[in-house]
Amino acid sequence: MKQIIADRLEALREAMRRERIDAFIFPSSDAHNSEYTPEHWHGREWISGFDGSAGTAVVTIDKAALWTDSRYFLAAADALEGTEFQLMKERVHGTPTISKWLGQSLAHVNGAVVGVDGYCCTHSDAEALISELRHEGGISLRTNFDILNSVWHDRPQLPNDKIFVLRQEFAGCSCSEKLAQIRCKLKEKHAHGMLISELDEIAWTLNLRGNDVHCTPVFLAYLLLDGDRTTLFVDKSKLTDDVTDYLKHEGVSIDSYENIANALAKYRSYNILLDPETTSHTIYNKVKCQEILNGESPVLWLKSQKNATEIACIRRAMIKDGIALVRLMMWIESETSRGERLTEMDVDAKLTELKRQQPLFYSLSFDTIAAYGSHGAIVHYEPTTETDAEIKPDNLLLLDCGTQYFDGTTDITRTISIGKPSDEQRRVCTLVMKAHVRLSRAHWVEGTCGTQLDILAHGCLWDEGYNYGHGTGHGVGFFLCCHEGPQGIRMNHKPAQMVPGVVMSVEPGIYLEGNFGCRTENLVLVVPAGKGVQGEDFYKFETLTLCPYDRRTLDLSMLSSEEIEWIDRYHSQVYAALSPHLNADEQQWLRNACAKL
Repeated sequence: MKQIIADRLEALREAMRRERIDAFIFPSSDAHNSEYTPEHWHGREWISGFDGSAGTAVVTIDKAALWTDSRYFLAAADALEGTEFQLMKERVHGTPTISKWLGQSLAHVNGAVVGVDGYCCTHSDAEALISELRHEGGISLRTNFDILNSVWHDRPQLPNDKIFVLRQEFAGCSCSEKLAQIRCKLKEKHAHGMLISELDEIAWTLNLRGNDVHCTPVFLAYLLLDGDRTTLFVDKSKLTDDVTDYLKHEGVSIDSYENIANALAKYRSYNILLDPETTSHTIYNKVKCQEILNGESPVLWLKSQKNATEIACIRRAMIKDGIALVRLMMWIESETSRGERLTEMDVDAKLTELKRQQPLFYSLSFDTIAAYGSHGAIVHYEPTTETDAEIKPDNLLLLDCGTQYFDGTTDITRTISIGKPSDEQRRVCTLVMKAHVRLSRAHWVEGTCGTQLDILAHGCLWDEGYNYGHGTGHGVGFFLCCHEGPQGIRMNHKPAQMVPGVVMSVEPGIYLEGNFGCRTENLVLVVPAGKGVQGEDFYKFETLTLCPYDRRTLDLSMLSSEEIEWIDRYHSQVYAALSPHLNADEQQWLRNACAKL
């Protein structure tokens, strides 16, 4: 692989010289600002070898560097070892920004030019980059050239899988009703139309799903609202007769995916709402109308607040996930106690098999993280044939998994003791549990955002000198993206308020490099908590995930009576929800797992 990366860099630099480009930036995104992208846009992975979901590669004529966040520090270091690429740890003191690094690296070049594919860079990011590079010695940014087309000779084509309709018994609200809600929000903003380019927003609005992105049921398209007209720009070969008839019935016109630029140039209304944080720089600049209103897409908030039907469906999905996980935990316990050889990939395969047995299974919502021992300290580790570790009775197994059911998206993490945990492991796992419980029990006043709640989890660990660098919680879509905004629980500021109907994760962790890792994650629903003494509205979390914690990893002397009571109450709910769906042996195992602490 090292030689392959070297050959690709050489070919890239030849193309850069031909185009008189001194550096090229490869973001992780696609033309729709997606977190997870079709293979056609895996350029950052292709040029660097690093396959994490977040990161930016930058290549000059004589240097190469890759920026990523703390979730991927260990994985990226392994992937880049032996290549030219230098790992740049984002938000770590001393790490230069991309612009600063380019300014230093190109200081000797007169009239330096940096390239980036304007389709894969949001308008706000491109404008910021233009300003920053100008400040770094007058460097210019070129956005009209996708250099990968000239060097990636076997580049995958854009996907063309079929699109399908999500039945209203799952969606709870029709496409026409959603379009009416969106237009109502646009009217409040005095906007005559808008472009929706984020794939999950399009899928949610139209009650359509697809298979263009791994583990995420979306499809490549743009959706343009121009006055009272709604047009879907999509590869027409992806549409079945049923979907075509459905869109016609919902009043949605169809045009070709590649025609979006021409349509924006002919946009007929006076103004248009565009979100510069999500709309690609190239697409943004195709718009020709009297006024562009920069603002957040109203779909973002409408989609994040789940309706009653969606919430009821999600509850059913959680039961199915819980059943599969109970059976997996029993299987792991049985296999290891009998001395059978078991590896991380065996666990991954078995869990997928158990989930496939559940009704309305569609796919995983992300590739399963089955991380044993020191692999658990690699936050987004995924087992491969080269790294597949045998699971022995002397360490912890960190299991992070999720499912796409037609009736909901799930995401859960449990840390399981294989054998008897050490005192250090029990201490670390108990601290993580304290952080998990403290945030899960939170009550807050209307107007509070996730950043303000984050201290409830991080604070438990900071008191003992521990920390974790990833977010504490992310929004979760409905049979859509496992990670969705606008809400988030994290240290860096996310101003979106935590409001009823939002589904979030709660997932603190501790990772000890070369030793083990622990993370505990549930999905929670924001619900009303009544009025405060002074009349304000208060909210709280209702836990949705249904799966026991591994009591063997807990040191009860470190837990308060309130924390123990919360865990006991949660386990009682888990048993009540799952036991009717299990056989006698499974019920007995779950009864023991959920016994009072």
